[in-house]
Amino acid sequence: MRCFIIAIITSSLCLAQSQNIFDFWTDIFRPIPKNADEGFVPDYFPKDKQEFDFIIIGAGSAGCVLANRLSEISKWDVLLLESGGNENFFSDIPIFAPFLSITPMNWDYSSEPEKKACKSLRGNVCYMPRGKVLGGSSVLNFLIYQRGHPEDYNDWAKMGNEGWSYDEILPYFKKSENVKIPELQNSSFHGIGGYLDIDHATFSSPLEQAFRNAGLQLGYEWNDPNGEKVIGFSKPQATIRNGRRCSSSKAFLEPVRFRRNLKVSKFSTVKRLLIDPDTKTAVGVEFMKHNKRRRVYARKEIVLAAGTIGSAQLLMLSGVGPTDHLREVGIDTLFDSPVGYNLQDHVTFSGNAFIVNETGLCVNDMLAASPVSAAEYLAGQGPLTIPGGAAGLAFTRTQYANDLSEGRPDLELVMGAGSLAGDFLGIIRSLLGVTDDFYWKVYGNLPLQERQRSFSLNPVLIRPQSYGRLLLRSAKFDDNPKIHPNYFDHPDDIKVLKEGIRLAQKVISTRSFQKYGTRLNNIPFPGCEQLRFDSDEYWECAIMQTSITLDHQVGTCKMGPKGDTTAVVSPRLLVNGIKNLRVADASIMPRIPASHTHAPVVMIAEKASDMIKNDWGIPVQAFF
Repeated sequence: MRCFIIAIITSSLCLAQSQNIFDFWTDIFRPIPKNADEGFVPDYFPKDKQEFDFIIIGAGSAGCVLANRLSEISKWDVLLLESGGNENFFSDIPIFAPFLSITPMNWDYSSEPEKKACKSLRGNVCYMPRGKVLGGSSVLNFLIYQRGHPEDYNDWAKMGNEGWSYDEILPYFKKSENVKIPELQNSSFHGIGGYLDIDHATFSSPLEQAFRNAGLQLGYEWNDPNGEKVIGFSKPQATIRNGRRCSSSKAFLEPVRFRRNLKVSKFSTVKRLLIDPDTKTAVGVEFMKHNKRRRVYARKEIVLAAGTIGSAQLLMLSGVGPTDHLREVGIDTLFDSPVGYNLQDHVTFSGNAFIVNETGLCVNDMLAASPVSAAEYLAGQGPLTIPGGAAGLAFTRTQYANDLSEGRPDLELVMGAGSLAGDFLGIIRSLLGVTDDFYWKVYGNLPLQERQRSFSLNPVLIRPQSYGRLLLRSAKFDDNPKIHPNYFDHPDDIKVLKEGIRLAQKVISTRSFQKYGTRLNNIPFPGCEQLRFDSDEYWECAIMQTSITLDHQVGTCKMGPKGDTTAVVSPRLLVNGIKNLRVADASIMPRIPASHTHAPVVMIAEKASDMIKNDWGIPVQAFF
């Protein structure tokens, strides 16, 4: 961290000829908007018992979209409540994503101890970063914009969720999008002119061409994973604007922050929903702001957009949840509902490091913290623009995808421009929860130069068959809930990741990578030393040591049709059994798509906004 700050200061001095130093530091902290489309969102202090038409809880990937779209109706007063504060200069830096999870921008959730995952991580628990900041997890994530396969959404419709087929939701993906990639601007799968910029990083990793050629040599296309075919190799599409992170706050909130009917209250932590026990109607919200308790009321609706963890927690704290569980923590049930079940997540194996024999191919944290990289970043260029360090994506299907139609992937491979071995400053270790003892045992014997010349190929389970559950720890919101992901509960899940490791080995065995002498670090993981290295048994052991979440938790407020006893909300996202209460975030997904979840959450919020408008008598121009 200190190295990076020194680099920023040094590079600012180098740039004195082209940019005034005062302007440079003003840009870092951005206290004053530079123009009508950029700047901090003003903080609003609601009065106790104040009324609004709509109250939105959570200014994350969904909440910022909802606030934008609902405040388009000038006669509606909209209040957006967010527990965190503003983004900052460092959160804008794409490659800095791992660092953000060890800042106050993170809710600091972790799982309960897992039987088959995270066994070598600190406390034997899985870290689960979630955004506590304007923009939510779109500020903490690795910026990847990827939607999944069309059949993922057709499955939702087949479950009885009318209006959620791929043909019906594709227009909402396109509505929000402003694709900046020239070759995609005429694609029928992409949109131009939306709020959310989608672009490639301006920096191309030297390994990108090797990755592309390796895919071609293995029989894969270099394609658009958000287009007609998902399976293939590609450069990541990301939520980037001029080399900087384009969060939901920047995209949807900042451009409309001066609308008179939109109020944003920061540092406002909702404790519970106010629900009339007689009429089962949501009437208001109780929250804390600067140690003062306030209540505000909604004339029309309350919309929960607090995420898979937050929305489920608030519903249960407010008496909407499984009766037996609520009774255990001393909460009276207003409506018995399966809140907290159906938890799903994508898990990735993150420990391997691949070493090349040439310098200048990989990006380690010393390079990222250099004055040259900092100077390049100020011009929107250089390695700091790599989204979370991801330089390549590949989607494929394994032998365990036999229940899926042709063309649907169940495995993703993410090529990182660097690796855990090159984490000299310990930032990635802090994100993953990897202990220093593990790090030095696995990578400590590697020469410094080899650690600098390393990159990663991480397999991701994108079609998990294991389900978890979220439970309350107590009747207090301040007590983080109990999160049980149940990773690898289904035996095929770990088999898919083992096949992903074999795919990574095939990739580095191609001519494209062998010209750099690419090899796998063969130091066994602690806890697996007794097994033959590279055997299936070894990899199963290794996966259970360091597999981590990809921060894609979904499903705890499942959407389902009338009569579905496992559903919490209807296909119109209305909470079953409670009037004037809706959920619009990742928690409503009945089945996790084979995608990074930011893009689907934005789509859900876009569609929810139109449903809300229609339900309250505002005609919406039909897409179809």
